[in-house]
Amino acid sequence: MPSKNAQTATPASNVPSSAKQLPVQTFRLGRIKAAVWENEADRKKFFNVTFARVYTGEDKQPHDTDSFGRDDLPLVAKLADRAHTFIFERLAELRAEA
Repeated sequence: MPSKNAQTATPASNVPSSAKQLPVQTFRLGRIKAAVWENEADRKKFFNVTFARVYTGEDKQPHDTDSFGRDDLPLVAKLADRAHTFIFERLAELRAEA
């Protein structure tokens, strides 16, 4: 059985522009996840990160919330650090391609 706090990092696959935009990277620790979004404006790339906590609703379906409890905050901080590192590495790749 996988650990409750299993770590995953999943890159988004290339999808047609007509499809819904997906994060370029998602990180997860337990029920907390961070999604890194790559955007472009004025021919410059920039990144945003969203955080969510997954919970099971009364309908027995998984849902996301952007509200975090005291015990969630260390995981949010760890994921923020991972997202920060990913963004810096991605920016270095983009500069190398240019």
